[in-house]
Amino acid sequence: MALVRNIATVGAATMLSRVLGFARDVMIAAAFGAGALTDAFFVAFQMPNLARRLMAEGALNAAFVPLYLRAHDERGVEASGAFAGRVIGTSIVVLGAAALVAALAMPVIVLLLAPGFGWSDPRLGAAVEFARLMLPYLVIAGPLAALTGVLNAHHRFGATALATIAFNLVLVLVLAAMLAGPWRREGAMGHALAAAIGLAGLAQLVVVALVVWRGAERASPLAVSFGPEMRGFVALAVPGLVASGIPQLTLIAGSMVASLTPSAISWLYYANRLFELPLGIVAIAIGTVLVPAFTRALRAGDRAALVAAESRGLELALGLALPASVALLVLAGPIVRALFERGAFSAEDTEATALALAALALGLPGHVLTKAFAPAFFAREDTTTPMRAALAGFAVAIAGSLALFAPLGHVGIALATAAAGWVSAVLLARAIARRIGFALDADARRRLPRIGAAAAGMGVLLAAADMLLAWPASGAGRLAALLVLVAFGLAAYVALLQLLGVARARALIGALRKPI
Repeated sequence: MALVRNIATVGAATMLSRVLGFARDVMIAAAFGAGALTDAFFVAFQMPNLARRLMAEGALNAAFVPLYLRAHDERGVEASGAFAGRVIGTSIVVLGAAALVAALAMPVIVLLLAPGFGWSDPRLGAAVEFARLMLPYLVIAGPLAALTGVLNAHHRFGATALATIAFNLVLVLVLAAMLAGPWRREGAMGHALAAAIGLAGLAQLVVVALVVWRGAERASPLAVSFGPEMRGFVALAVPGLVASGIPQLTLIAGSMVASLTPSAISWLYYANRLFELPLGIVAIAIGTVLVPAFTRALRAGDRAALVAAESRGLELALGLALPASVALLVLAGPIVRALFERGAFSAEDTEATALALAALALGLPGHVLTKAFAPAFFAREDTTTPMRAALAGFAVAIAGSLALFAPLGHVGIALATAAAGWVSAVLLARAIARRIGFALDADARRRLPRIGAAAAGMGVLLAAADMLLAWPASGAGRLAALLVLVAFGLAAYVALLQLLGVARARALIGALRKPI
């Protein structure tokens, strides 16, 4: 079906973007390790990362796409293009003003993000400088999000998904140039990498703008407006953005607590990057595709399309999240060792990061379910319910981090983050059951328990293979062994799915080939 193809398109592009992100983080780990400068950089990087998650990677779909499609269906192409133009123009003005204020208040902002730094801590000054250099991305994120929403509303998922690759590609090229250069002072490289964040965002914007400009979609004329329509958009967008941004806000909250311990911010960052690979692929793909799918089904009154979208979305969410969670839990140590343990990244850093990764993996299905449930509300222009569920999870993450940090250190923060995802998912599931009703077809009810059994079986086989495998000592050898183990786990999972009658390889390939 087209839904499977659309999710696969966005997921594949997101995977490539995440792979480039790993290459970036491997370079950062080799150059800086997990020390004071890395802590400062990652604290500063939270701001553009939050802007990217909220706006540039599909989260704004929750508010933009339903309103854009309403204007398009009721008043035509020119009206929807004018709406997009007003969103772009207004976002540039508002975010530009916000960036200026943030530049002036940056020392206070950094202290709020990392209260453990303190005024006399050298990490504070470095984080302030890095954060100011990254501020141009904040202004770019607004128009980028609107243009991406225009394309997603018209099912142009390939173009928007591939644009996310540009961000990490630019940073990888900049890091490669710095590491290959004659100068390798940590401070200089940190400043250069921070300045490259805005350049990477500009590359994203250019890619998406070119696709819109050459296509039939419209996002003009550019205008600044604070009228009723724009105020309505903001009122709808803010709860949706809060709900979509809670995972990143939870990471920021964890870093605030972790800043009390040297290197803990870096350990959590590296673990979170590995955790975000499956989370990003599944959650961004499902969130991007399901919102317009639900919106069109609701506007057409097509109950069958609504049931199919919800059923296939949940199957794909758990079908990808459960095995990923099991694999990260079973192979946390080997994954971190193969990807990061080189240069300044020590064996002690590997152990600390792997413990955090295993804890985060416990919450992966919960976080993905949250992304799968939320579009059912966003399509109804209800962004408040997902926001409330997300805020409840955020409260659990904060309280859990504060309670568990003393006995468990940074691992306690990771466990609290995992619990937050499950809390949000359970609350959204209850809201759907009470107010909307679960619309799962017979195939979904039959397949979902079998997906869980296949993931558990894969975990047992992976654990046995890890025990029997003789891990090489070299970095390249460890990476090759990890790839073999991952391929084995994937093959085992697909075989178990087929054995249990969940999915046939031929049927899946046929679904992926169906046109959008």
